[in-house]
Amino acid sequence: MGNEAKKTFVQLLKYGVIGVSNTLITLVVFYVINTLMGLDYAVANTLGYILGLINSFVWNRTWVFRTGGNVWREAGLFALGFIICFALQMGVSQWLLSTSLHDLTISWLPMKNTGENVIMCLSMVVYTLANYVYNRFVTFKK
Repeated sequence: MGNEAKKTFVQLLKYGVIGVSNTLITLVVFYVINTLMGLDYAVANTLGYILGLINSFVWNRTWVFRTGGNVWREAGLFALGFIICFALQMGVSQWLLSTSLHDLTISWLPMKNTGENVIMCLSMVVYTLANYVYNRFVTFKK
């Protein structure tokens, strides 16, 4: 594996670690605000995502991509990247929901709406890859 390929691989691994931490932060914040405090689902979900995004920005800026650019410019580009990639993810989800994949059932899985769960996972992969590419080449471009 060449030096640039190794660097990209390590960067992707770090990006994945940050993604897992964002997910955990979002879920914990949602649980505390919605379940323990009894506040509205939308409020809890929004605050969870906001805190996850802040975590993501800080760690991606300082650990994954290690840039020293203007923090406000990078924060704005990061937020724009989230909006673009989330819209792409939603578009892919809507398209896949219109296919026969929507009706997929896997008998050994103990969940309803198997097709919708598979579609969610696939569209999350699209979001993650698109967001990585956007952040690497736009937000945190050196």
